[in-house]
Amino acid sequence: MSEFRTARLTRLSLTDFRNHATLSFPVSGKMAAFVGANGVGKTNILEAVSFLTAGRGLRRAALADVARATGDGGWSVAATVELDGLETRIGTGISAGSPGRKVRIDGEDVRGSETLLDYMRVLWLVPAMDGLFTGSGSARRRFLDRLTLAIDPTHGRRVGDFENALRQRNRLLDQGGTDAYLSALEQQVAELGTAVSIARQETVGLLEQMIREGTDQALPFPRATLVLEGAFEAETIGLSAADREEHYRHALVDGRARDRAAGRTLNGPHLSDLKVRHAAKDMPAAHSSTGEQKALLIGLILAHAELTAKVSGMTPVLLLDEVAAHLDPSRRAALFSRLASLGGQVFMTGTDEALFEALPRDAEIFEIDAGEGHLIRPGQTS
Repeated sequence: MSEFRTARLTRLSLTDFRNHATLSFPVSGKMAAFVGANGVGKTNILEAVSFLTAGRGLRRAALADVARATGDGGWSVAATVELDGLETRIGTGISAGSPGRKVRIDGEDVRGSETLLDYMRVLWLVPAMDGLFTGSGSARRRFLDRLTLAIDPTHGRRVGDFENALRQRNRLLDQGGTDAYLSALEQQVAELGTAVSIARQETVGLLEQMIREGTDQALPFPRATLVLEGAFEAETIGLSAADREEHYRHALVDGRARDRAAGRTLNGPHLSDLKVRHAAKDMPAAHSSTGEQKALLIGLILAHAELTAKVSGMTPVLLLDEVAAHLDPSRRAALFSRLASLGGQVFMTGTDEALFEALPRDAEIFEIDAGEGHLIRPGQTS
């Protein structure tokens, strides 16, 4: 991936973030692991990095819940990012008593977290995602939207606007709004919903292609096949964007009585689902073993990291929480080798330093103590 721009954190600072009162340290390598007992705040460091991009962070937590329990209610994350040989200071957080999230670039306030995507793309894999294939369709839609956001910075706002328009339509149906107002709102729902669906389908198609092209590299992680399934996609396949919008608008008008009775909109991309299959076994990922599901998910994230670099021109920063704990030594070594070949910066966590024996020699190990999670020993792998 040397042909792509590489964003690299060279310093990270946390203030009143989760269990960390203050924590600041330099990072010199492309791969780093945070090691320590459960509960010392390793994942909290990864979560802090995940706030340095658009969205709600890897836990999707309410902003106020991120603040340290004994703090004043505010929190901040700041970092120095090196890109194209230039260093930029980026930061985000909330002030005590103010629920709104602030974003700053080189000390200047900017509007919206999407601006952070100009400096870093951040992807992650956390244990909460282990049940992705067997969980709800809404969780898989959020997962796909996160994948799409990494290659299309406008997607997050588009999804938010679509969901807001749907809520307004549902409320209007319940309260008995005028036909003129309802028609205008349904036009907005149709336009936004169609754009959301097209963006998701483009991501799925590009990711499928990336997985096929990189099959040999992905081993020993099995290849997945992906498809976006839903009534909206099935009904509008082959149609132009304009025709899809018109089809959806008519469906909304025709479904008013049914939707009013149900108390929700029963047709649209908000009900679509990402279906994943184990390609070699030609079976749904949900029917695969727990180990196979984990391996499929890792393979997906690796392919998406490549896709993000290819589309954005920037290698992403990867956050992998407890990813090595459930892999045998050969798969761990294969994973670390694959991560190194991606060329981007990688942050990992684990309870045992032995899990990271196969890391490259220039990787860093940071040991976190109990207390409030202070950094107590940076070092190199042996």
